[in-house]
Amino acid sequence: MKVALEQISPDTDSSFHLLLTPHLSDVFLWHYHPEYEIVYIEGANGTRHVGDHISRYEGSDLVFIGPNIPHLNFDYGVKTDHSKVVVQLKENFLGEVLWQAPEFAAITNLFDRARSGISFYGHTKQVVGERLNQLAGLPPFERLIRLLTIFQLLATSTECEPLQGEAVASAYNLKEQQRLKRVNQFIAEQYTRHLSITEVAAMANLTEAAFCRYFKRMTRLTFTQFLNQYRINQAQKLLLLDNTVSEACFACGFDSLSYFNRVFRRVTGENPLQFKKRHQA
Repeated sequence: MKVALEQISPDTDSSFHLLLTPHLSDVFLWHYHPEYEIVYIEGANGTRHVGDHISRYEGSDLVFIGPNIPHLNFDYGVKTDHSKVVVQLKENFLGEVLWQAPEFAAITNLFDRARSGISFYGHTKQVVGERLNQLAGLPPFERLIRLLTIFQLLATSTECEPLQGEAVASAYNLKEQQRLKRVNQFIAEQYTRHLSITEVAAMANLTEAAFCRYFKRMTRLTFTQFLNQYRINQAQKLLLLDNTVSEACFACGFDSLSYFNRVFRRVTGENPLQFKKRHQA
């Protein structure tokens, strides 16, 4: 598990980066980057986790995420045959002057709204999903024009919901990155047992109060929220391997079955037994 700054570069002969079905369903990738990102996934049911927003999507999902909002890869835990298109681009990918043209007013507003994340549904999701799937087969100029039409469709659509995600600090300094890496490695290695904030704060060489402020500033989640999210994702894997609900609960560090059920529902939108039965069907 990593909470990481993702390094992104435009593709050759392109002003943006296009990524097709990266096959990360077994990777818990909680990350952020200064680029905007469009994600379209179909043929999957999964968790939409953007900033402190957590919800379920069914069948497909279309989300536009602004800079530096931490988010989980949308295909995490997906076991079905699915496809995914990701477009990543800098805010000024068209240059400063061109972007200020009045013809781009609606798109500029869209980018402002996307700073806290937006999800799209209905006809908009269907049409934009089809157009995103066509991008890879187009030459560079046509690909750019198609992307602009996609932005215009998103900008004028009413079939959308704000996600209210918050960006992390504009940059992590090296010391903060190294500390966060140690914390997350510690969680990955020790999540199966009881973990106290006091213990983790000491490992990070911070007082408990300072650690809580630091972790919330860096991840936009409390330590308990983040730890529970990680444990529930591990529990989902165990349930898919036909472990019982009780086995998954205690193997992932929970000491109360009732609390495990409450947290599981809060994170996934369903209880563990429903999740297990749905994936066995």
